[in-house]
Amino acid sequence: MQRRDFSRSLLAAGTTALAATGGLITPAFAQRVGPKEGTDFVRVSPTAPVESPASQIEVVEFFAYSCIHCFNFEPMFDEWMKKQPASVNVRRMPVAFSPAFVPMQRLYFTLENMKLVDRLHSKVFQAIHVDRQQLTNTPAITAWIEKQGGVDMARFNAFYNGAAAGLATKATQLQEAYKVEGTPSLGVAGRYYVNGQGPRTLVVADALIAEARKG
Repeated sequence: MQRRDFSRSLLAAGTTALAATGGLITPAFAQRVGPKEGTDFVRVSPTAPVESPASQIEVVEFFAYSCIHCFNFEPMFDEWMKKQPASVNVRRMPVAFSPAFVPMQRLYFTLENMKLVDRLHSKVFQAIHVDRQQLTNTPAITAWIEKQGGVDMARFNAFYNGAAAGLATKATQLQEAYKVEGTPSLGVAGRYYVNGQGPRTLVVADALIAEARKG
């Protein structure tokens, strides 16, 4: 989901960078790549708020369930996220470029609250982009969740219609603080914003995490 189209040359560069590592993104390679400010990332000013303690570097993935690029990026991001050390705290953050996105924001936060992200997060992407289900409004979302089985619907509905609204508002505020232009994209340590560049997005993120560690 783009507010503007990303350059195809950046996507190509990302594929080349990933191939050079044999499919693995290493910190050493990330630093050698030397991401360029203004091209690969921008500095966030004023800095965006972070929720992680000072001992951790916070990385935020901005995504939208309706975004085909997020669907394609998710497997790579998920693998990358699982490999991060305890000193890196990775958070997913659903965006809202208009009020139409809010039900999907609430869906994610409800899954997160109920510890259903591992089970259902990728299935939501699958339902929308493969099965062509329109999970963009509350009735459709509720009907789909009911079909997944084993979900406490009373608890789901209570959180979705309650606390999830506040979390959605907070997510949009963070999105605005990072000046998010499209998805998928990353925020690093409240200081850096990385626009979507295919696999190279994660190479750039590794380099910026290394930079943030310097203080």
